[in-house]
Amino acid sequence: MRRRDFITLFGGAAAWPLAALGQEPGRMYRLGCLFASPRDAPHYVALFDELRRLGFVEGQSLIVDAAGFGLSPEQMEVPAADLVKARVDVILAGGDAAVRAAQRATASIPILAFTDDMLGQDFVRSLAKPGGNTTGVTIFASELDGKRQEILIEAVSGVRRIATLADSNVSTPTRLRALEDDARARGIELSIHSVARREEIGSAIDAAKAVGAEGLNVLASALLFNSRAFIFDRAAALRLPAVYQWPEMAEEGGLIGYGPLIVSLFRDTVSRQLAKLLRGAQPADLPVEQPSRFELVINLKTAKAIGHDVPGALVLRADKVIE
Repeated sequence: MRRRDFITLFGGAAAWPLAALGQEPGRMYRLGCLFASPRDAPHYVALFDELRRLGFVEGQSLIVDAAGFGLSPEQMEVPAADLVKARVDVILAGGDAAVRAAQRATASIPILAFTDDMLGQDFVRSLAKPGGNTTGVTIFASELDGKRQEILIEAVSGVRRIATLADSNVSTPTRLRALEDDARARGIELSIHSVARREEIGSAIDAAKAVGAEGLNVLASALLFNSRAFIFDRAAALRLPAVYQWPEMAEEGGLIGYGPLIVSLFRDTVSRQLAKLLRGAQPADLPVEQPSRFELVINLKTAKAIGHDVPGALVLRADKVIE
């Protein structure tokens, strides 16, 4: 496969002089990306808008890899190697597969990772002192998967059986056993349906419905997030109440979303970390950050469409209700 070409993104004037920001006047910074989502996803738009405000502007100071978006997990390796050959200044990687590919490709180019469990996946030595060439944002995946299960149980009154849709590349057996134990402690049977590829998702959701699941917990995963439109449609067709990783997913048509806001994380946190790395900060000394704000969003339009009544107490606790 030939080396990817680079294109510049986003026009506009810098908000402050480059010298005041610690950037080298006249320098063109190269950013490599490894993402499953398409380039026009709202969180990427927010990220690059903020970078532009920080002084990284099309044709003046920023070049962004054009081929690093919309990749499947198995497609990450070659683009990662291409970015190293192109001598990018920083590799921005989203999801476990992208981070692993970047780390296999280079031990020297800074990697800014956005993924579920940086420490649990051994991407860093510690959150405070990452060591090596990787830092970024870790999003409490295992803890929040359990919290979303609690919300799902509350959302389906009198539920006796629920299902989990898991990405086998991300969810560890230990994490899944913990979810089973928590459900069992509440007198609820949990069936786990794992997938490794997008093509397996439909049959997994069908299997969950076939065994009598009354609700579906869609676990944290880049694969499942980027398949969200398909999952929304399949869950709706089966009239299966479901809870999702990001609040924005409820705004897009899912029933319930709980967690940090992905757009805010990219705009406010990832942009700030990335600017530091581009200006020469060492990832080994840049602490891994964690979200501090979590929101519950409930889509009552979706609830009505599938014929499900969300308990009023849960609706009252929501940060945002879509009616």
